[in-house]
Amino acid sequence: MTDTSTPPSRLGRLLYGVTLMYMAVDGFRNNEKRVDISREKGVPAPELLVPFATGLLFIANLGIVFWKFPRASAGAVIVFFLGTTPQIHDFWTMEGEVRQANEIHFCKNVALLGGALVLLDEAAEQTD
Repeated sequence: MTDTSTPPSRLGRLLYGVTLMYMAVDGFRNNEKRVDISREKGVPAPELLVPFATGLLFIANLGIVFWKFPRASAGAVIVFFLGTTPQIHDFWTMEGEVRQANEIHFCKNVALLGGALVLLDEAAEQTD
């Protein structure tokens, strides 16, 4: 079991958390645009699900940074990325620059999903 109170563990969670925090704050700022994109992609009730997903990311991120309820927090981040990444960044249906941008976002999200899986594994060895 890794000691999650070490400086590298804390710094790693902080860097991961700053990235997720930026994504969540940007999501709140651009909610209407994200609702429109989600509607175009066929997401049901996007005016409810988009802010809900953004809030989920925001709150789960705090749990990861401060290592409070780490299993629930990492699990929520996993749910966020599994639910949004293939639906919104479906680059395989696109062409040109839009395809390239969405492929980059898709790959970034997959990497962040991988990080959340590592955190979930670490949290599973500890008690909430």
